[in-house]
Amino acid sequence: MTAIRIGIKKSLKMQGKQIKQLTKQPFLLTLILLILIFFFVFAVYPIFQVLKIAISGEEGFSLSNLKEMITNHAFLRALWNSIRLGIISAVLGTAVGFLFAFAITRTEMRGKKFFHLMALLPIISPPFVIALSMILLFGKNGAISNGIFHLANSNIYGMGSLIFIQTLAFFPIAYMNLRGVLESIDPSLEDAALNMGASRWKVFKTITFPLALPGVFSALLLVFIKSIEDFGNPMIIAGDYETLAVQAYLQIIGMYNLSSGAFFALALLIPAFTAFLIQKYWLSKKSYVTVTGKPSQSTIKINEKYIVYPLFVLCILATGTILLFYGSVAFGSLVKVWGIDHTFTLDNFKYVFTLGFDSIKNSLLLATISTPITAILGMIIAYLIIRKQFIGKKLLELSTMLPFAVPGTVVGIGFILAFNEKPLALTGTAFILIITFTVRNITTGIEAGTNSLRQVDPSIEEASTNLGANGIQTFFKVSLPLMRSALFSGLVYSFVKSMTSISAVIFLVSVHWNLITVSILSQVEGSRMGAAAAYVMILIIIVLIAIGILQLVVNKLGPAKRRK
Repeated sequence: MTAIRIGIKKSLKMQGKQIKQLTKQPFLLTLILLILIFFFVFAVYPIFQVLKIAISGEEGFSLSNLKEMITNHAFLRALWNSIRLGIISAVLGTAVGFLFAFAITRTEMRGKKFFHLMALLPIISPPFVIALSMILLFGKNGAISNGIFHLANSNIYGMGSLIFIQTLAFFPIAYMNLRGVLESIDPSLEDAALNMGASRWKVFKTITFPLALPGVFSALLLVFIKSIEDFGNPMIIAGDYETLAVQAYLQIIGMYNLSSGAFFALALLIPAFTAFLIQKYWLSKKSYVTVTGKPSQSTIKINEKYIVYPLFVLCILATGTILLFYGSVAFGSLVKVWGIDHTFTLDNFKYVFTLGFDSIKNSLLLATISTPITAILGMIIAYLIIRKQFIGKKLLELSTMLPFAVPGTVVGIGFILAFNEKPLALTGTAFILIITFTVRNITTGIEAGTNSLRQVDPSIEEASTNLGANGIQTFFKVSLPLMRSALFSGLVYSFVKSMTSISAVIFLVSVHWNLITVSILSQVEGSRMGAAAAYVMILIIIVLIAIGILQLVVNKLGPAKRRK
């Protein structure tokens, strides 16, 4: 008890000291309060509204109603379907991602740069592009099912197609995660084992794979989260295979049942948020790598044909499938009627730019506005977390993480519930979409910023303060330039995700503020595949141009700063 009292006294003393320091810096205190209020209103409060209406319902809490919802066969079927889909897609996606990463980091295989670039393509486009390609290739008028095999009644809708699509769409996430893990393992350990006579399989089984296990588990959880919260692919291709994300949407939009939709979303939140917390806090503290110092370069790259050739074939199959699927979208955007009349035409693009230009303009405008806000605010929060001590820091970290960790469907429903009435009647406005993009995408920028600042000696900023600069000048003239790479990572990520978002914004679009991803989905539902393909190509081109411009700015600023 005495130790507890001493601990409480120390904690209170420290908090008192932090409060005293903040009162001497009114601008910093105001900034922290404004950020906390912002995330409470637009991150915590909407999620609370989902929890409230899911448990209590629109007519108040009732145990019988809650029991009826939990035992509802449609709900239980959708829950099981989502979890099963997530597990299978996670296992397959992680397996492909691991082999892809192993081939690129550990072998002398040719074409590594090409395979790496191809693996990035699904990341910078909406995941449901692959579902659209599936219809173009294997649907009733599919180029392969009907054009080659003459199958008039090809049925591609259901769990099998969905697993294939999600594996292809999400394996790059596992690949990017595992590539970094494999590169961080000191290859001298493997070299030493080989020099002592161990076989390649023995080295892999006893050294490489055990050291990569934290990354494997992390990739499994990440792909599982992306799979169960996926909305676009199941909406297009799932058929009668019901998932929680789609059922939550249909309950609200199709049946106007907010409480049921919120309950479905809440059920989706539990496994997704649990997996996120495990990945974020538990696995991040686990490491099987015990070698200190800078890893040495491997002197013995794998060049045995019996290993390299199968991995090369796997990479060829994966990238060939990506090229086939994205190539079919490109081709489909340039023909009159897919599967019937393949005459070259630009009519699909004319249709999009004539009748659908508003959604393109809206997406580009809102992404352009939200991107710098998200990136700069992310850097400010990262600076506060790393460099400042204040009451509520843990609360700030949790509130910024929450919208990123929970599925987009939950965020969208939460925003409807929270901002559909006065005094914050924001639904249907551009403002609510900008806020959605900001709170959903800011976490990655904060993570990049905090990692960047941890590598910077605080004495650099202290020197600026000692020379008479205030906190604002120090941040913008010293700290922010040092976080330049993290800033532009945040810019790129925010822009790409804002342009390709669907699960949250589909609840928030309006007649005046429709978005390109929602337009693509509506074109697919209306069987206008050519127009949908044209939208996709325009979206991919916009994203690639934006990334190129941001990269040019980074390259231009970096050398200039160094020359000085």
